[in-house]
Amino acid sequence: MSKLYIVPTPIGNLADITLRALETLKSVNLILAEDTRTSSKLLKHYGISTPLKSHHKFNEHQTVEHIANRIEAGESVALISDAGTPGISDPGFLLVRTCHEKGIDIECLPGATAFIPALIQSGFPCDRFIFEGFLPQKKGRNKRLEALKDEERTIILYESPFRIIKLLEQLQSIFGNERMVSISRELTKLHEETIRGTVAQVFEHFKAKPPKGEFVVIIEGKGK
Repeated sequence: MSKLYIVPTPIGNLADITLRALETLKSVNLILAEDTRTSSKLLKHYGISTPLKSHHKFNEHQTVEHIANRIEAGESVALISDAGTPGISDPGFLLVRTCHEKGIDIECLPGATAFIPALIQSGFPCDRFIFEGFLPQKKGRNKRLEALKDEERTIILYESPFRIIKLLEQLQSIFGNERMVSISRELTKLHEETIRGTVAQVFEHFKAKPPKGEFVVIIEGKGK
């Protein structure tokens, strides 16, 4: 059946993929991947030979119509990202919207998303939270953080190792030294680590230990 499948992939440990995801990736006509080199390793590991095509933030505006037309013509297509669920701080939204506009069936499989394990193990309230993804790299960072400083819900951010120190400096300035944070890096991988404490304590930790890997930052909401 012609359809767009959104297929989550492991965020680190290859064993975290679901049986249903593997079955889907084997059965579709085409797999769209954020980075074909990264995804090829996963597909090779599980013996999946489905054709692979590049689909990322730099070309998605030009390719979504062509892909939707292929699905309309009878093909089934799976969209994956380098890690986790497509559309969550990764390409996917434009293709999903285009398929909706054309009346194409869409099915999103459940699976890995980095912020969920980081949130659960932070020890902060999980009943209400706000996900902000990546902050702007330059212009607008302080403005976004200023808008969040009085947020009572748990706040979730993604950050790269190149800006984690800068983020912690900004949090100290805007949220204060005593706000609690929990930072998880390299989730499900060999060097997985979660550091929890005040902003000042976590800042000192990463100042002494150069940050590596991908980071999920969980910030305690402001107390009432």
